[in-house]
Amino acid sequence: MKEIVRTNDPVLVSAVVALLDGARIEHIVLDQNMSVLEGSIGILPRRILVAEPRIREARRLLSDAGLAHELRPDAP
Repeated sequence: MKEIVRTNDPVLVSAVVALLDGARIEHIVLDQNMSVLEGSIGILPRRILVAEPRIREARRLLSDAGLAHELRPDAP
């Protein structure tokens, strides 16, 4: 699994998850339940990870949806 998006925006998380679900791309959202520790103020970002074999496809999907600016830079 590799991180492709990191954000504090719950609407963006929902949109990215919906796109990935629709394309049947395996993913996981980490730190979703951290609001208990942060007091629901939204300072801890949520991380969306995608299975290694589907990263290129996921990045292309999000880029085509106009979310390229939200993508994490590719690791070298």
